[in-house]
Amino acid sequence: MLKKISVIVSVVCVLVVVLACDSHRVYDEYKSLPNQWHKDSIVNFEVQPPDTLNAYNLYINLRANNAYKYNNLYLIAELNYPNGKAITDTLEYKMAAPTGELLGKGFSDVKESKLWYKGYDSDFIFNETGIYNINIQHAMRKNGEVNGVENLEGITEIGFRIEKK
Repeated sequence: MLKKISVIVSVVCVLVVVLACDSHRVYDEYKSLPNQWHKDSIVNFEVQPPDTLNAYNLYINLRANNAYKYNNLYLIAELNYPNGKAITDTLEYKMAAPTGELLGKGFSDVKESKLWYKGYDSDFIFNETGIYNINIQHAMRKNGEVNGVENLEGITEIGFRIEKK
């Protein structure tokens, strides 16, 4: 009986430690992509921020595997405010080292990258109440080509994360 109680207490302690490690998280969601990310496919996140007073850091999270062939990644991110205002950004992220090895965290061939979106250079405050929509689309092109990459391979999931500053 004493051994069962000891095991239960140990499990609860481990859970508390694991959950406490991510105390800055406000929102964190991933969406899976099929084998390829079509250039016209837009990944959407709907977010209800907790308040209109505090500053937050916003991130775009990606999970990529060895099928990703490029050193960088271009994204078009659109932030739609509840009252109709929209901000569109073209973003560039480095995805691979000069050796071709994918950057990010992970022990297998899948690497997770946490990419800054808003809040890194100045405070980002959700100054309107209501639902915010975040749309993310890839904007990859091969060098010297006008048309974009039709189907981007190697990106398996896209996430959006909000953290307390």
